[in-house]
Order: sequence, then structure tokens, then C-alpha cells
Amino acid sequence: MEQDGFLSFPDAPRDGLDRVLGELVEIANDVLTTQGRLRALLRANQLVVQQLDLPIVLQRIVEVAVELVGAQYGALGVIAPHGGLEQFIHTGMPPEAVERIGHLPEGLGLLGALIDDPHPITLRHINDDPRSVGFPPGHPPMDSFLGVPVRVRDEVYGNLYLTNRTSEAFTPEDEELVIALAATAGFAIDNARLFAETKRRQAWAAASAEITAALLSDEFSDSIALLATRVLTLSEAALVCVMVPTSDPSHLIVGTARGQDSERWEGARVPVAGSLAGRVMVGRQPRLVEEGDETVSVVHEDYRFGPTMAVPLLASGRALGVLTVTRRLGDHSFSEADLGMAADFAGQASVAMELATARADRQLIMILEDRSRIARDLHDHVIQQLFATGLELQSVVGTLPSGASAGRIDSAISNLDKSISQIRTAIFALSGTRGHQPDTLRHRLIDVVNEVSVGLPETPRLSFSGPVDLVITGSLAGDVVAVVREALTNVARHADAEHVAVAVQVLDGCVGVEVTDDGVGITDPQHRSGLANLRERAVRLGGSFTIDSDEGHTVASWSAPYGADKEVSA
Repeated sequence: MEQDGFLSFPDAPRDGLDRVLGELVEIANDVLTTQGRLRALLRANQLVVQQLDLPIVLQRIVEVAVELVGAQYGALGVIAPHGGLEQFIHTGMPPEAVERIGHLPEGLGLLGALIDDPHPITLRHINDDPRSVGFPPGHPPMDSFLGVPVRVRDEVYGNLYLTNRTSEAFTPEDEELVIALAATAGFAIDNARLFAETKRRQAWAAASAEITAALLSDEFSDSIALLATRVLTLSEAALVCVMVPTSDPSHLIVGTARGQDSERWEGARVPVAGSLAGRVMVGRQPRLVEEGDETVSVVHEDYRFGPTMAVPLLASGRALGVLTVTRRLGDHSFSEADLGMAADFAGQASVAMELATARADRQLIMILEDRSRIARDLHDHVIQQLFATGLELQSVVGTLPSGASAGRIDSAISNLDKSISQIRTAIFALSGTRGHQPDTLRHRLIDVVNEVSVGLPETPRLSFSGPVDLVITGSLAGDVVAVVREALTNVARHADAEHVAVAVQVLDGCVGVEVTDDGVGITDPQHRSGLANLRERAVRLGGSFTIDSDEGHTVASWSAPYGADKEVSA
């Protein structure tokens, strides 16, 4: 229709055309928006899968999800094996708010609902849901809520939480986008976990090769300590202990400890009953224990421990000990893969302990063989030569007239007899084997001399004369041992001597003990309580005790009849 030179359309068709054009524009805008969000999802997926370090991957997932749907706050809660939250990675909350809250969520309320029933939850107002338990003091306000589970294969790894959409409540499209992102996140987490496990296995394998080389080396003896040190580093633990049995079957002892307070725990006794190590020792099966398990103790009932794994040290069907690996309170739990790698190392620890025992036995055998050879050489060669020399000198002195020369030869013969007596004592100490037989007097006196020699410049010379082991037995042997110990202790404390000699002899029905030193001498023997004890012991047995002391030469002589102990006891 044309009117006054203008072309016009009917109103009804024109309104329809405007409406259609508006719808087309709206659809086009929706398409553009959808394309934009799909591009954002694609970009988010690319950002998530770019990293292989698990902590970085988890943080990246939260940041990308917040950006994807325009949320103010976001978090990823990693579910612990025993329930609740093991980790809580968050973004958007200022540091001062985090510090003011004080602790991370424990998986209650809506967070716990997602753990118990892993299906998406979308809320316009979070407080409208009866499962909401509110927020702790200092927590920033939160309104709209979107929660989506993150699955790794068939396992729910954790949940993605988003709150406070900037423009309005979360939409079904937001939920679909986050679900799609969570699926990609599951693959990224799985790859990161596999990558981290591969790196750990490589590190354990390298350490295993180091341990094997150490075990095969004769120069390295402390292989158990090296094992504990390597396990401490590889497992990111706070404390590693190797516990071994004691003579008391009701207790174990921490033979080796590395890490936090290791000096405190090394040497500690751990009861078998009620302890993690005791249960593993008896059951011979490795165990994982979560933080704060009140049914067991690790090294002490008051020790607060984080996640812990314990592995038995088995060899030839025997339990040699237990390896415990403990993390700090709040650290993430050990996995079954960690337990398997620790079990492999525990097998090497068992080999190390058996090798250490075998080495000690071999060294002991070598020492005993050397001592036996030396004893044989001394007996078969040295003593025989000295004895022959003494006989030759005696034949010579018989041809000489009385005088200085004959006296000197007599003195030399006497010295040879003393040397032969001392060599025989040395042979006895070198070749004597006790086994399960009771200690003889000679063995007991050798032990006393070695014990007291710590306080003297040189080990005292010890000699025997007569059938001391046959005659000096029972309570009399205890008296003689006490006399030698008391006399040597007095010399060590007061004499300031360089050389000390002890002679024990059986002669003419009496037992004699003579202790000689070159110290400062005794000025007042009556005020020495130790000497008084020696005198009283001799008098009680019907014997005597005398002291001949000058500066540079002191002789303490103790004697008693060797039948006196039987008479006194009767």
C-alpha cells in the first residue's frame, strides 16, 4: 500500500517478522554463548591435562572450574580411604580468612552428603538445604552451591565444590559443564597418579640398587641404617624404625631409628601386646594404619602418629623384626603401592640382617681360628724354646762357682719361669672356649682384669701357678674373684701406677693372691675401706692379708686355705 509517497506494510505481518527476527537473534546469542562456553570448556580441559604433577593438577582443576562457571569460591575435597576428607584444595578465599577459620572442612553437611551419595547437587541457596550445617566463625558468606563428584575410573576420588555464582544461581548448563570438566579431571588425576607412582618406583629401584651394592660390599657394615635412611626419604615419612626381638619375648626393641626424635626412640622397648609392630610380628603380614588409630601404638602409647605402614622382616620362615614407617599428623595416607614398595625394601632388610649375622659369625670364626693358631704357636714353639733355654741355663749354672755370675743366671732362670707362666695364661685366654659350661676361675679373673683395666694405663699382667681351676671352686672362687677385683680397683683409684701384676697360685694347701704395682704407695692402709674388706675376708676364711708398700713398689698378699670355705659353710 502506498500513501503519500511512502511504502507501508500491514501491522500484523510486520509484528510477526520482528518476533521471528528477535527469536533468531536470541538463538544466535545462545549459540554464541554456548560456543563460548564450549570453547571455555575445551580450554579448561587443555589446562587441566597439561600438568603431570598431582598437586598442581588438583589446584589447576579448582581454578579452571571457578573460571568456567563464574563462581567466587571453589574447592576440591579428596576423600580419605576411611571416609571424610584427606585433602581440601581451595581457591578464591583470602589468606586472612583461611587463617581465621583455622581448620579445613572435615567432610560434614553438604560435603559429607556428596561423599555418601556421589551425585551432583545444585542449590540456589545453600542454607535452604536441611543437610547444610552452616559455617564456622570467620567463614565468608556463601549462597548458591554446585557440587559434582570426580571419578577416577570406577573410584570416586573426590568432589568438586563451587559457590557464589557471580550473576545468578547455577544453571543446568553449568552443572553439565562441570560434570564434563570433572570427567576430564578424573583422567588427568589418574595420569598424574600413575606418573607419580612411576617416579616413586624409579626412585625405589635406584635406592634398591644402592642397597644391593652396599649389602655385597665387605667394607659397608651398617646396611640396616642405610635402609632406614633411604626409606625415610623415599616414603616422605617423619619416622622410620626397625624393631627387633629381645631376650624377653613380650617386648621388641627399636634397633635403628631415623627421622623425627630418632635419638629418643632408638633403643626404646616396645611391648608386643597392643603395638602395631607386635601384631605385624605375630601375624607376619604388612598393615596400613590411619592417623589416630587408638587400637594400636607405634613406638609408645603417648606418641601421636600420622598415617603408618608396618612390614615384617622375614627370612627363612622366621620373623627377624618389623619395619615401621610413620608420617606426620595431617599428612596424606599411604597407598597399597607404597606398602608394596616398602615390603620389597623390607625383604632387603631381612637379607641385610642375615648377612650381618653371617658376617659377624664369620669374623668370630676367623678370630677364633687366629687365636687358636697363635695359642698353638706359643705352646709348641715359644714355651718349648723357653723351657729348653731354662734347662740349658740350669745345666750351665751347675758348672759355675758361687758368685755374681751364678746369681745372675739363677735370676734369668726365675724370669724365664715367670714368662712361661704368663704365656700359659695368655694361651688359656686365647684358646679357652666356654660354650655352655660354667666359667672357670681363670676365665672369671681374665674378665675381671679386662674390666678394671679401663681405669689403668696398661692391662695388668695375670699369671697362674698350680691347679687353680681344680682347687679353687665354689664360694672360695667367688672370694678370690672379689679379692682380685677389690685390689685392682684400689690400685686404679689411688696408686697412680703404670704397671700392675696379679699372680694367683695354689701351694701347700693354700690359695695365694699377690697384686703388685709401681704406684705412689700406701701411706695409711688402716683408712682404706677396700683393704679392710680384703683383710676381713681373709680372716673369715682362716687366712691372712699383708701389705708391703713403698713408693714405686707395693705388694698386697692375700691367702687362705683352700678347704676353709667348706669348713665355714659347715
